[in-house]
Amino acid sequence: MSSLTSPIGFPSKTPHFDAPPPLTLYVHIPWCVRKCPYCDFNSHEAKNGFPEDAYLAALERDLEAALPQVWGRRVHSVFFGGGTPSLLSAQGLDKLLTMLRTLLPIEPMAEITLEANPGTFEAVKFRAFRAAGINRLSIGIQSFNPLHLQSLGRIHDDQEARRAVEIARANFDNVNLDLMYGLPQQTLDQALADIDCAIGFGAQHISAYHLTLEPNTLFHAQPPQLPDDDASAAMQCAIEERLGAAGYAHYETSAFAQQHRACQHNLNYWQFGDYLGIGAGAHSKLTTQHGVLRQMRHKQPKAYMEQAQAGQAIQEQHSVPADELGFEFMMNALRLNAGFAPALFPAHTGLPLHTLEQPLQIAEARGLLQRDLARIQPTLLGQRFLNDLLQLFLAEPK
Repeated sequence: MSSLTSPIGFPSKTPHFDAPPPLTLYVHIPWCVRKCPYCDFNSHEAKNGFPEDAYLAALERDLEAALPQVWGRRVHSVFFGGGTPSLLSAQGLDKLLTMLRTLLPIEPMAEITLEANPGTFEAVKFRAFRAAGINRLSIGIQSFNPLHLQSLGRIHDDQEARRAVEIARANFDNVNLDLMYGLPQQTLDQALADIDCAIGFGAQHISAYHLTLEPNTLFHAQPPQLPDDDASAAMQCAIEERLGAAGYAHYETSAFAQQHRACQHNLNYWQFGDYLGIGAGAHSKLTTQHGVLRQMRHKQPKAYMEQAQAGQAIQEQHSVPADELGFEFMMNALRLNAGFAPALFPAHTGLPLHTLEQPLQIAEARGLLQRDLARIQPTLLGQRFLNDLLQLFLAEPK
């Protein structure tokens, strides 16, 4: 723990909600062509294809069993993540969307996002995805540099990356490109070249993530040579400046968007909204009259499909203790550069804002946070040292 911070105790209170927060839906497709050495997501190589029909049937049974927990609530966005959801057949995705619309009241103009790998792009297939109802595409480019793609273990090369973006832009008017920086032996000029390429394609949204060595990954076990902290910090600052100059608003730690193109699904996460997650290893956060409930589905696809068909897709669930809600809210909301309106905290945690008064005062005194009657937000210093800021809102260990 940083020496700049110390845990703050919170009075235990019972959350009270006048109404639940907005609800979104996440659907996890766990298969990919090849596991990347940096990836710690719940993804599994589809070496000989994958059981699409059986998995779709399990998703339907999973959702049917979950309906009583969200009965009557409208779904504001849908996100297909993975793994590689674009491995689904066009017919399979259409069947899945039809099932979701049949069982859930999805808003007519809801944002519906599909994650896609450039190595799986086919023009005809992606036109069919758009016809089925996908209206936002998120492409895992990571880099347009062939050497960096090779070092990351990606299945696509730079030409396939460019071709994928061209197909996406021809069929979708809301496209996100995921890029990484701080890559093995990457220079500042190379990092900016990736950003310039994405800008040149006219992507409406760009996500720029720093490569981190996550536990239980090949890169963690066999670390590649990465740029040092100073070089990575220089990349971050230069990327933010370049995207800002190109008209992209830096609205979240790693997210940049043209006007009105912020990801609505992710905004709901960061504003501590509710989400129902179905699929292998999917997580849910649901507000009930008794508090906030977190769930996780079985992770292994085979076990998930078996348990879902038996009506037992959920492997773990627990209520979030009241004295942890403040930290959980802040851990999400303070990723937003504009912060949040003070009224959002009681609306989405069921607790009064004064339960945070002590850490808020300390954060202000240290120049990490600023607030007034309309907004609570991290300062530029707070954005740069976000972990130090968040540590202030940790409940004191029992």
